[in-house]
Amino acid sequence: MASALRTTGTTRLGGGVGDADPTAASPAASSDSGAGARPPRRLVRELGEHVGARVTLRGWVHQRRDLGGIQFLHLRDRSGVVQCVFEGTSPPLHESSLEVHGRVVANDKAPGGLELHADGLELISLATAPPPVELAKEAFHANPDTLLEYRHVSVRGPRAQATLKVQAELVRAFREHLQAEDFTEIFTPKLVAAGAEGGANQFEVDYYGQRAYLAQSPQLYKQIMVAVFERVFETAPVYRAEHSHTNRHLAEYLSLDVEFGFIDDDGDVMALQEALLKAMLDAVGERCGRELALLGAELPDTSVTFPRLALLEARQLVRERYGHETGGKDLDPEAERLVGRWAREEHGSDFVFVTHYPREARPFYTFPTDDGLTRGLDLLFRGVEITSGGQRVHEHEVLVRELHARGLDPSDFAGYLDVFRHGMPPHGGFAIGAERLTALLLGIPNVRFARAFPRDGKRLQP
Repeated sequence: MASALRTTGTTRLGGGVGDADPTAASPAASSDSGAGARPPRRLVRELGEHVGARVTLRGWVHQRRDLGGIQFLHLRDRSGVVQCVFEGTSPPLHESSLEVHGRVVANDKAPGGLELHADGLELISLATAPPPVELAKEAFHANPDTLLEYRHVSVRGPRAQATLKVQAELVRAFREHLQAEDFTEIFTPKLVAAGAEGGANQFEVDYYGQRAYLAQSPQLYKQIMVAVFERVFETAPVYRAEHSHTNRHLAEYLSLDVEFGFIDDDGDVMALQEALLKAMLDAVGERCGRELALLGAELPDTSVTFPRLALLEARQLVRERYGHETGGKDLDPEAERLVGRWAREEHGSDFVFVTHYPREARPFYTFPTDDGLTRGLDLLFRGVEITSGGQRVHEHEVLVRELHARGLDPSDFAGYLDVFRHGMPPHGGFAIGAERLTALLLGIPNVRFARAFPRDGKRLQP
């Protein structure tokens, strides 16, 4: 391990960070690695394939320790963190970006069982101030307001990176499964003339002097597109002016929407949801082993069938089995938790469908039944709702009636309604909140940490 660690320019780091030249040239301008020609760049995750070889690493200073004449530097790149060991000077501040050269050595005591015995270090970009949060000790439960205030930096942390990587793989698997089932991806407007679900939780905007809203959902558009492709999906943000600022709500979130036609009933909707969720989770298990281990996350058993429970049965269950009374038109959060507990205890499932919601609990486009209920349903995951959907109305007269019943003006939905004069098939669908699914899967208590830059009732920065 050489002590002649240097920047890409002529200034050595031997005198400390203060002697480093932040305007030094790019590492591409020099081939001097401290021990011959520069070896090829490798990612941290690839080092197990190159034990004994000299390699180049590029990344950020994640953590550093000085043990007398021996320096330990934890270097972070997009694939992980590795310990680099060298003699001599102190490395630059946390989050400085570096190029490090050295030999890969197996060491059971090192994080990950490998370390780099460095013989050259080149400064790419010097951090001129310490990070406002200590990324090496990142924790979702510690000082959440501070972590979110400095999210532009804290999002660099390995746990944040792992969370967003898992979410990206969930979304990729969502697309892959639906495309394999002959679904077509669509792209719908996010500026709309009326809310798909009515209510007061809409963001109003000035649209060239007209009143418009940020879309709560692509619901009406994806129904229209069923008459084009039969099977459609969309991955896009939606906006809810939530008045309950809880750890499970966001004002902007990524909605994974599905709609498909020529169904028999809401059973087809549940069957697709179950197959889709299982495929997404299996894909994460195959592709995100490192991230799941880092976060201590346990995947559900995807061999278990999701149980189904009518809303009235769910209320009776939580009352008789757990002594919890829940009324109103929906399950309260505690009732959801207890229904999830029942599914786990009785069926070994982390998922459970709750079905047959009353008409007043569902949007106007939900298929009504003669008993005052609907073919609307929710899917609970670990005791929290992650999807909402069901069978839709496909007859024009019924839609108009349901709009009037909710005090909505059919003229506000003229284009949408007109589609139902032209042979709409029985259809249904659902939507998954990507952040909530990610948080529940990974055991993150606050959904804000399942989005890179969350938006809630008080946060517009960063």
